[in-house]
Amino acid sequence: MTAFNLIVSSRCLSRRKPEHPGRFLQRCYLQPLNISQSELARVLGISRRRVHEIIKGQRAISADSAIRLAHYFQTTPMFWLEKQQLWELYDASRRFTKETGK
Repeated sequence: MTAFNLIVSSRCLSRRKPEHPGRFLQRCYLQPLNISQSELARVLGISRRRVHEIIKGQRAISADSAIRLAHYFQTTPMFWLEKQQLWELYDASRRFTKETGK
């Protein structure tokens, strides 16, 4: 991809801030289903710290996390990875705009 295409693509991205995938997980799954971070960590077989960092936006949803979440919540791994990718594209676009002023 050329620099020109990158600039055009970044301008075509939505200016609306997407919801962080960890926040989405908390709002749409944990709260309605009354699942604690500790319980989610236990059933997914990962650390409570990892779950906490995902929910707080301090850690990305990895492919491994996406598979575990998809299995538990009966979604697909791509569902979670697309949310993460959308967040990362938004964040990168915002940083690019600040750096270049474009």
